[in-house]
Amino acid sequence: MVKSTPWFIKTVLFLSSFGCIASNAYCNGTIAGTIETDLAKYKGDTVVYLEGVNEQVTPQHKSIDQLNLTFVPKVITIPVGSTVDFTNNDKIYHNITSTSESNKFSLDTYDPGVTRPVTFNKPGVVHFLCKVHPEMSGWVVVTENQYAAVTEHDGKFTIPNVPVGTYQIETWNEKLKLKGKTTVTVAEGKTVPVVIRLSDATS
Repeated sequence: MVKSTPWFIKTVLFLSSFGCIASNAYCNGTIAGTIETDLAKYKGDTVVYLEGVNEQVTPQHKSIDQLNLTFVPKVITIPVGSTVDFTNNDKIYHNITSTSESNKFSLDTYDPGVTRPVTFNKPGVVHFLCKVHPEMSGWVVVTENQYAAVTEHDGKFTIPNVPVGTYQIETWNEKLKLKGKTTVTVAEGKTVPVVIRLSDATS
């Protein structure tokens, strides 16, 4: 004779499962890390990303402003297939040009208040400039998945909703390089602390 599970046990199991899903994106984990380096002034604008995540890529839509003859923000990261809106918020003409192998493009000079979108279909590091004002410089790091972040000025970052598993951490920084190999193991519903050590890229 097969005994059925009491209704109240079923209810508890269902609610527990639902709570896990609702509170932490299907019970994924979070990576909370910081950068350690002797060149502390370069901790910010470091892109930290994971390799080996076998999940469907979700394209994103982000913005970079041209403001006071600078790109704001200077560095962003997006998964492959994402689009970036470049908006001219100055009172002068601007242009956007990249000669990076992974994503070459050139936008015609355009007026104040105008937005021009660019879709990035290949992973890689994209360096872009304004031909009108060559002192303006920015970066888009296009990754193979959406599990990436840009560090704050103090070197801290968070990557949420990471699937359970063990992954290799990679970084990009205009002035720094990764020291050694760094891996992280993400557990269900947990926040994993990580310290990433970077050194002078010219050494």
